[in-house]
Amino acid sequence: MQEFSGRIWCGGVWLLVIALAFGPAIAVAADTQSYVVDLGTTGNDEMDETLAATSDLQNLRDRAPVSPFGLIARARSDRDRLKTVLESYGYYQSRVLISIDGTEIDNVLLGDTLSKLPAGAKARVAIRFELGPLYHVRRVQIEGTIPDSARESFGLATGDPAVAAQVLNAGNRLLNALHELGYAFARVDAPVAVEDATDPVLDISYQVETGPAVKIGEIHFAGMKRVREAALRKRLLLHTGQEYSSSAVERARKDLLGLGVLSGINVRLGTEVDATGGVPITFDVKERARHALSFTGAYSSDLGGSVGSTWTDRDLLGGAQQLSVTGTVIGLGGSAITALGYNTSIKYLMPDFGARDQSLQFAVGAIKQSLQAYDQKAVTAGVTLARKLSSIWSASIGIATAKEQITQQALTSETGLSHGLALVEPFTTDYTLLMLPLTLSYDSTDLASPLDDPLHGMRNSISVTPTRSIGANDATFVITQIKFSGYVDVGSLFRSTAGRSVLALRGLVGLAEGATELSLPPDQRFYGGGSNTIRGYEYQSVGPIFNCPSNLPPTVSCSQTPIGGTAIVAGTVEFRQRFGKSWGSALFVDGGQVSDSLRLEPDIFRVGVGAGMRYYTPIGPIRVDFAVPIHTGNVPLSQTYDEQRFQIYIGLGQAF
Repeated sequence: MQEFSGRIWCGGVWLLVIALAFGPAIAVAADTQSYVVDLGTTGNDEMDETLAATSDLQNLRDRAPVSPFGLIARARSDRDRLKTVLESYGYYQSRVLISIDGTEIDNVLLGDTLSKLPAGAKARVAIRFELGPLYHVRRVQIEGTIPDSARESFGLATGDPAVAAQVLNAGNRLLNALHELGYAFARVDAPVAVEDATDPVLDISYQVETGPAVKIGEIHFAGMKRVREAALRKRLLLHTGQEYSSSAVERARKDLLGLGVLSGINVRLGTEVDATGGVPITFDVKERARHALSFTGAYSSDLGGSVGSTWTDRDLLGGAQQLSVTGTVIGLGGSAITALGYNTSIKYLMPDFGARDQSLQFAVGAIKQSLQAYDQKAVTAGVTLARKLSSIWSASIGIATAKEQITQQALTSETGLSHGLALVEPFTTDYTLLMLPLTLSYDSTDLASPLDDPLHGMRNSISVTPTRSIGANDATFVITQIKFSGYVDVGSLFRSTAGRSVLALRGLVGLAEGATELSLPPDQRFYGGGSNTIRGYEYQSVGPIFNCPSNLPPTVSCSQTPIGGTAIVAGTVEFRQRFGKSWGSALFVDGGQVSDSLRLEPDIFRVGVGAGMRYYTPIGPIRVDFAVPIHTGNVPLSQTYDEQRFQIYIGLGQAF
């Protein structure tokens, strides 16, 4: 029997480090030797990719030219590097054969042969592999007393391939299981492997010391500059005296990062029990920059372009209070826009207000927009209390008000939408809205940012907003909206690469009760069309419209104008496919209707279809969608509109 330890893999790693550090620094002669590489295959795609990524002959060919003798030195270094890779996959009797122009690299005449090559001639480097037998695990022994539940997580058994990563991961899994069970001081040494002298098998042993099961001891924080320790302790999920587990510590670390004021947290465990009899824990925190300035931009052929910026103070008073000021210019062109506008807001957020996972937000804003349906100037204000009920459920309640001035076309009759409504002159109405928005949300996508690409789970919400409108048309009404988004990782269902193929579904149901279309303020009605409902149709173009009477005098100005409805039903089916590292595509079908009820009516139901491209960035995918309207049914007079032939949408993040 020949004995060797788990350092067979570690030694290989040191060879890789040395080669990386000094390989490119080999002396280069005045005349460099260009070459091409023919890298053979092992029949294992994963192993071939690792070999290609490890080979200096392959990776330094263009960016680090070498002399003929430097090429030989690089090839000899590569042989050791590639042999280490083969051994890490369990082929300990493997060989790496490298030749240059048909001559083995150990041949003493190879240098002279390369020196005699004509100027500009490329040497041909051939790399071949003889794998030999794949080694397997014959016996596994854990030296030390461990709980049975920890042993179940070990995951390495007799007959398994002796792949280095699997052997090392088994020890890591065992260590993690012990930490999860409260053994904070547990230690699992590197595995020791014994090779049989005649058979391709290994006997592997792990030396384990569990130490005592402990509780969480004193908790310390370090590294703060502005953030108050009291704010971190108020947020902390851990408490002195509770049972120690590694997952509980990790959940606490991630939760602290969720405050938004820390860029990183490193957890340090003490090496022995403290005065409380538990393991002391120190959170070394690194604060984010206090101030941030971000920019946004988007474009669609109906709403035109928008550009904006947000200035944020992430820690206004040392307790992670956030102040943000946003200004956006909207209506930069667009077929559904009649003039330039703006949308501004100031928000102040107080986290953990009154209780953990509960926040209070104050917001004021101003908006000016000129749409086909109406022109609006408004000042808004509101207070929202939000509470996280669990990792996936949240709820909020608020009080909001809006003081607005809306200009729209005047009606010549009130005979009802089904008979058509005529308009003549625009007029302006002042409204004061008092609102009580209530929202319940569900999110199982496990994403930190709404701009991230959802690959699984759902995002659902239901909102109910009782509203009192004071103005020319006093009204009391309730607006209810149910939104659904679901994501299915299609690739994982067919055992292909996870997250590459995703089926995304979207649904929207909205209803305004207690008021008619005409008594509702125009901005509180539902409209269809655009990226949020039915792509391919111009924004607000789907739904009831005003129609000019045929006997209108030519001196009176009149045009078709959307008036919106009291109910909306819309849905989307979208297939998203990634290809390469950074690119993707999408195919989608949108459909929906706007009317005075939720009853589906084929004659007014509209459908849009389209396709798009995605470019994936660290902050989310850049989206470009192209969509066209599909006219269906016999659309009645009160539902007709002169739509554009197609629409284009550009933005950051998926459509939903």
